[in-house]
Amino acid sequence: MKIHEYQAKDLFRKAGVAVLKGRVAATPDEAAVAFSELGGPLAVVKSQIHAGGRGKGTTKENPQQRGVQLVRSADEAKKVAVNLLGKTLVTIQTGPEGKTVNRVFVEEGCKIARELYLGIVLDRAAAKPVLMVSSEGGVEIEKVAAETPQLIHKEHFDPHVGLLPYQVRKLCYKLGITGPSVANAERFMRALCRMYVQLDCSLVEINPLVVTEAGELVALDGKISFDDNALFRHKDLAELRDLSEEDPAEVRASNTGLSYVKLDGTIGCLVNGAGLAMSTMDIIKLHGGEPANFLDVGGGANEQQVTEAFRIILSDPQVKAVLVNIFGGIARCTTIASAIVAASKAVGFKVPLVVRLEGTEVEEGKKILRESGVKLITADDLTDAAKKVVAASN
Repeated sequence: MKIHEYQAKDLFRKAGVAVLKGRVAATPDEAAVAFSELGGPLAVVKSQIHAGGRGKGTTKENPQQRGVQLVRSADEAKKVAVNLLGKTLVTIQTGPEGKTVNRVFVEEGCKIARELYLGIVLDRAAAKPVLMVSSEGGVEIEKVAAETPQLIHKEHFDPHVGLLPYQVRKLCYKLGITGPSVANAERFMRALCRMYVQLDCSLVEINPLVVTEAGELVALDGKISFDDNALFRHKDLAELRDLSEEDPAEVRASNTGLSYVKLDGTIGCLVNGAGLAMSTMDIIKLHGGEPANFLDVGGGANEQQVTEAFRIILSDPQVKAVLVNIFGGIARCTTIASAIVAASKAVGFKVPLVVRLEGTEVEEGKKILRESGVKLITADDLTDAAKKVVAASN
């Protein structure tokens, strides 16, 4: 689950991580009031969407309007908000379709001496969180990693112990942070690592992390993603979810207990088990097709879930064919076959449907499909299924 910058800044502040004062605004008048309340000679109005690159992003309606703009008066803050709110912001991370700006964050300005990068993720190979820093703040970290990877410095830390002081000193040395700023960096980085663990984050990113002229480290940006599987421990964090930022089909699927991710292809996939779903997508691509989605109905799929899965898949106008790939274990092939028949009556299949069943009660399941009268294409194995669904989609 992702949250907005202004929400991340609130969590930073509670964790003892330095941030600037700011106010969130949903209307141009609120943006003007926010500027006045901050009381500074200047402020920054930032579009709030779940995507990076907002500073370089522009609106579809007016390519001259940037997603982040400096303002020097309440009237100017209001004018910028008028030009951003309700508009579609396109950034390097949103893709050409962009995202609608429903809120802006008005934040006070500061005197910047340096811009750095800081991020924390889970290193699955090391089975530990890793803190990454770079002197190249304000630049897409993917570009830094590709062109100058030697400028990214890493320190793994034990989640039970946290980042240690000597690790902070190593990073400060590599970043050229000296003097009183080292003690400031220690407080900042250790607090951020504690927050990452305590809130079950999957990503914490600050780009840029700035060093002010006074030598203090301040989070000028903030991006946080949480592990969905741990949200049951954090009811307060779950309330931060903004459904307007998510794909409606993905929200609909999660409400039914399905794992669904929209993709750009033309072949819909209905599979039980995440690993099998990934393999199904891979083999579709191997044989020249493009999957339209990842969809895992789970091991205990029932008729209602399968019917809803078909509704979600077929609501995508790009889908030209559907592949059902089921390995019956906990979910028996007879259950899935009956669910497919019921779904055909409830939804109606207007595109070719390829079905591959294997596992528990497979012969009985195939018999149910044969005698149902549902128009479909059967496959004997996964390779056969992939070839048939790619041919059908073309």
